[in-house]
Amino acid sequence: MNKLSILASVAFSAALTISGSALAGNAAAGKEKSKTCAACHGADGNSASADFPKLAGQQYDYLVKSLQGYKSGARKNPIMAPMGANLSQRDMEDLAAYFSSQQGLETFR
Repeated sequence: MNKLSILASVAFSAALTISGSALAGNAAAGKEKSKTCAACHGADGNSASADFPKLAGQQYDYLVKSLQGYKSGARKNPIMAPMGANLSQRDMEDLAAYFSSQQGLETFR
């Protein structure tokens, strides 16, 4: 192997490691865990009300960071704070995997 192919291999491995967090969650487990979320955000993350944000199709990392923020208190919301309080990191990753894999629908005009 020449130096260039070794460097390319190392760079590819590093890129997989960095982007691997986006694959950490289990969407099937997230679907099961999302039953509480469905009351406000809809069963598939497509809220029927403009009062609650749509989660379907949101980026995985955004969803994880949002849930982490609610849990830590860095993100303030009187409804979501208690919802996030009992979530483990795995729960957040699973929920993010599920909602990010759903198709977002346009229902508000």
